[in-house]
Amino acid sequence: MKSSIIPWTSEYEDLLRDESRCIGTATSVSFPESETEVIEVLHEIRSLGLTVTTQGARTGIVGGAVPQGGHVMNLSRMKAVGEILRDELTDESSLTTLPGALLMEIREIAEKRQLFFPPDPTETSCSIGGMVACNASGALTFHYGPTRNWVRRLKIVLSDGDIIQLSRGESYAQGRSFSLRTEGGRIIEGRLPSYTMPQVKSAAGYYVTDNMDMLDLFIGMEGTLGIVTEIELRLIPKPSAVHGLVVFLPSQEAALKLVRYLRGEPVDGLVPLPSRPTGIEFFDNKALDLLRKIRAEYPAFEKIPVLKPHFHTAIYTEFHGDSDEALEEAVVQGMEAVEVLGGNDEDTWYATTQRELEPLKAFRHAVPEAVNLVIDERRRSVPKLTKLGTDMSVPNEYLETAIAMYEEGVRENDLESVVFGHIGNNHVHVNILPNSLEEYERGRSLYLSWARQVVDWKGSVSAEHGIGKLKTSLLEIMYGQESIAEMRALKKLFDPGMILNPGTLFL
Repeated sequence: MKSSIIPWTSEYEDLLRDESRCIGTATSVSFPESETEVIEVLHEIRSLGLTVTTQGARTGIVGGAVPQGGHVMNLSRMKAVGEILRDELTDESSLTTLPGALLMEIREIAEKRQLFFPPDPTETSCSIGGMVACNASGALTFHYGPTRNWVRRLKIVLSDGDIIQLSRGESYAQGRSFSLRTEGGRIIEGRLPSYTMPQVKSAAGYYVTDNMDMLDLFIGMEGTLGIVTEIELRLIPKPSAVHGLVVFLPSQEAALKLVRYLRGEPVDGLVPLPSRPTGIEFFDNKALDLLRKIRAEYPAFEKIPVLKPHFHTAIYTEFHGDSDEALEEAVVQGMEAVEVLGGNDEDTWYATTQRELEPLKAFRHAVPEAVNLVIDERRRSVPKLTKLGTDMSVPNEYLETAIAMYEEGVRENDLESVVFGHIGNNHVHVNILPNSLEEYERGRSLYLSWARQVVDWKGSVSAEHGIGKLKTSLLEIMYGQESIAEMRALKKLFDPGMILNPGTLFL
């Protein structure tokens, strides 16, 4: 049989990196197109004594797809997507796909049948296997939850080539003990780590709870327990109406009050909304200033509407419903609250059609694009420079305190930053933009101090990006050395040779 493993050459240099801007090393590469080929490659890798790093579309920003030597298994050619099936008993629809299919392709297929796959990460060019690997979420998580909520079944190839197939509702842990049978007849049994996950949006470490559905262990495991080769997704009817608003407010305090109101929390003097939005996004004053600057200098950003000079802080919110009339009622009531908080119709962008929504969504996605552009420019003079982007979430009661902590830390350390993100889940990204390696190190120390405080508040050090190879120290801050040892022991049950994705989650 001809080997599927290709010796490394400069032709594959791009596969040494992902969107983290980190660069790794490798000795060989493969591009399997089927589960059978994945198993063949794994057998050959084991005989050669190599480790393997799995990759999809490489859109992740924590270095999970960056190899640390050994073999690169790129799954981008496993793109086949099956027919949409409808369960007559539950009236639910599902779609089975291989891991290399892209989110934009899944959405297009679903939309042709008036169906909807809700997870909404910024990069629609991400692969569905990558979304499962880090339990991706995005702007609509406030209502729909992360990828985990939409996975019905997985096939996972273990490092020895054996297969585990898990469907939701079929295999449960007993407390923290579990037993799983592989297709080869082997029994894998042991205990899940004993740590308690924070009750916030989190993609940090293995998902473990008492009596859990064992399918959930493999969603968010970042390729460390096995290689996902088949995914069955749950689809729902496409919303009949989608309305979006970008509200500009005169102060950050007013914006944070609007956030709590949109989430359904009581705010003095405001009548509760008849329905909650599906997503709530936040953009601080510095983020708006950055967009003003970038829009003026780069024609590619002209699709963003003009930001008036007095716009201080922005909130993007989106409503899904059965009819335009129902959503209009919520929007009218919401705008009454906006006026109480100092905003007005003239300082609000409102969209009721897909065409009208496009510039609003372009605005929402433009901030991370602008940040990357700034850093890429600065790397020309300081090649080792990277941004520092937080991904932390906190319990409801600490939202304002956390944002104040971020602002104070940046100010005291004389650093440049922008703050934006999924504030509906108390989850914002603080992007520190260093001008020098000295500023980078100062920012990194600040980031670590924030992580310790967030953990003290029972928050998460990673709400959606995962841990990858860049945030292993943060995972140890969150759970401690004893829990990391338990995670390592769990991995060894499924991957005894510890060959899968070395350096990811823990060292």
